[in-house]
Amino acid sequence: MKEIDHHSAAAQGSKQRFAGYRDPLAWAILLASLGGSAWAEQDAATTAQTPADAQSGPVLKAVTVTATRREESLQKIPVAVSVVDGEQLERDNRNNVSSIVQQVPTLNFRTSASNKDTTLFIRGVGTISTSPGIEPTVATVIDGVVFGRAGQSTLDLLDLERIEVLRGPQGTLFGKNASAGVLNVVTRAAPEEFRGYLDYSHFGNGNENRYRLGVGGRLTDTLKGSVSGLLGKYDGNVKNVKNGDDVNGYDRTGVRGRLEFEPNTDIKLTLIGDYARSDDDIPNGVVVSTRSAAFANALKPVSPSSHNQHIQSDYKSRTEDTSAGISGQLDWQLGNYTLTSITAWRRWLNHQYQDGDRLAALPLTASHDNGKVNYNQYTQEIRLASPKGEFLEYVLGVYYMHGHTGETYRRLSVNDGIANDGQANYSVTSNSFALFGENTFNFTDDFRGIVGLRWTRDGLGYKHRRVSTSPVAVTGIQPSTSSHGSVDEEDWSGRFGLQYDFTDNLMGYATYSRGYKGPAYNVFFNMQPRDTEHLKPETSDAYEIGLKATALNNRLTANLAVFHTDYDNYQANFYDSVAGQVVTRLVNAGKVYTKGVELDTSFQLTPQLKLSGALAYTEARIDSFKCPAGAASNCNVNGKPLPFSPDWKTYVRADYSIPLDNGLDVELTTDYSWQDEVQFTLDQNPDTKQGAYGIWNASVALADYNRGWRVSFLGKNLNDKSYATAMAAGSNYIYRFVPRDDERYFGVQAHLDF
Repeated sequence: MKEIDHHSAAAQGSKQRFAGYRDPLAWAILLASLGGSAWAEQDAATTAQTPADAQSGPVLKAVTVTATRREESLQKIPVAVSVVDGEQLERDNRNNVSSIVQQVPTLNFRTSASNKDTTLFIRGVGTISTSPGIEPTVATVIDGVVFGRAGQSTLDLLDLERIEVLRGPQGTLFGKNASAGVLNVVTRAAPEEFRGYLDYSHFGNGNENRYRLGVGGRLTDTLKGSVSGLLGKYDGNVKNVKNGDDVNGYDRTGVRGRLEFEPNTDIKLTLIGDYARSDDDIPNGVVVSTRSAAFANALKPVSPSSHNQHIQSDYKSRTEDTSAGISGQLDWQLGNYTLTSITAWRRWLNHQYQDGDRLAALPLTASHDNGKVNYNQYTQEIRLASPKGEFLEYVLGVYYMHGHTGETYRRLSVNDGIANDGQANYSVTSNSFALFGENTFNFTDDFRGIVGLRWTRDGLGYKHRRVSTSPVAVTGIQPSTSSHGSVDEEDWSGRFGLQYDFTDNLMGYATYSRGYKGPAYNVFFNMQPRDTEHLKPETSDAYEIGLKATALNNRLTANLAVFHTDYDNYQANFYDSVAGQVVTRLVNAGKVYTKGVELDTSFQLTPQLKLSGALAYTEARIDSFKCPAGAASNCNVNGKPLPFSPDWKTYVRADYSIPLDNGLDVELTTDYSWQDEVQFTLDQNPDTKQGAYGIWNASVALADYNRGWRVSFLGKNLNDKSYATAMAAGSNYIYRFVPRDDERYFGVQAHLDF
């Protein structure tokens, strides 16, 4: 490890600290970023200095992204992108996709008792559904591989380099599941020289322990590799008073391996394999209020409240998840052109157990579910990228995905001591084929045009059969039935725009994008004849204007995006009543829109102090709602907000490093995230609305990077705020899902590089 004289850098940097403040553009950006509260699009950037660099003052590290399917500078691409550094997430105890929503204001996440029901939202738009017959609105892409089901990406991530959040429709280059945006996850390359790391962390409020270990390096002149592993266990922060067990925790293991083979300078083959298993015991909702005296009495000694952390359950809600995959990426230099092929297989197994009645009322009453998911997908993508610097720069490609889901779902319903049973077996098969290309016309050195198109053909089919012990409907179970169906659709998506460099440090762009999300079927346990018709594809028209600026000798970046997107045939879940129970029903809900402003900034104020933050205003609203026949909820929702979409959301962060005379570093970090009120349900139930809240975190660390160790002490949710990651309504009560940081807690981390 190369030693850096932090003290020399600090001294030189302090002399030059204000050298760039004579630039009027720099002052304008600085005032805008401080006045607007700013954000962490550049949180991935850390101070990168050598003694020579220090003579010109501290600078932000340049951030490279693959949002355009090429490696390019974040500040040069005409796409609104947030970048979060993987090492920073690990240090902050944010270990999976759901944990980054505090740092990226336009990203939100819906938690559920089962991972298969989780959902990502970008700019207020996402798909809430338990059906395997619908694709997500936000695509999750890991090392170039698109995940077909949202639940696949909920497990912990290993060897994370960075996460890129691409905001707005990205259907041209990413295609599948990208009509609202993309979560592009990039893992670390294998190191050139042998090295490894060992990491341990312990956190209170549930006895959370995590271990990570990784090694890698060059094996031969043409081959290098890496392997890493994870063990994590958390007892949970919710108590089941029925048996005294702690729940809302996890038990996770994972391993990830990577081989990079370069027989010559023109060919590189990367093979990646991963396996992860998780046992989560998230309760199927913690009751916060009830409108029934009988239910409240049956729930005792649990007292419903907005900060309740107790349940009364005779059936343990939990999920067993297994995710595994293999991918091979070939990058072949054909002169100045690059041919890329990515071939991948992934499997996802999900076994859920849910206490649907949320009571310990056996032998008189119960609603207990047991469901299994077996999902396999195969994908193939081939891309050709032209050389950079020509009049015409392009990426052309072909994409294919095959996915198959098999599910078995069983429900036990006990009413007045009489038990009935229902079991449904169903499957969904999807095939998607696409041709795509995006071209950049370099009209001048400063002025560019963008034209991109994608043609997609989707084939979708399902089979469903349910068998019930009762010939008539009983609570929670419909009579026996069977059905099947198939549909084929094709459509275009694309992107058109202009990009102009006003100066070397200020770029602007204006784009129009058309998004497309394929047809869907509402396939679920209590599926009825009215659910056999397919949903129409969801389309969107998005308009965006953006500015990206760098100033103060690369110490300050500030990026601004203004957007408006209209969605037609919006695919959403709405409340319905089936067999005496409240359920959600998948429908083409009509027209919705989202519009807003996003400001991102990062400022290396001194060699030791970095400030960063984000501010987003997102107005996501229902424009024209189509009320489904037989709806069990309020349909007067036009002009109301989309679920999981607060209007205002912000994140600010400060990182301060103090170099000591003995070569050690003291590192101080604090961050604060805030959002205003949010509605969690489409029917605008006033009881599923949460008020504004903020979360404050801080840490202090002691490190010796020349010897490769770091020890830190962390405080999470220091203002001790209780909140919900999701809320929903039962037949006569409201329940919430309890986050990991539902109250103040502390922890320690120790990291060693070798």
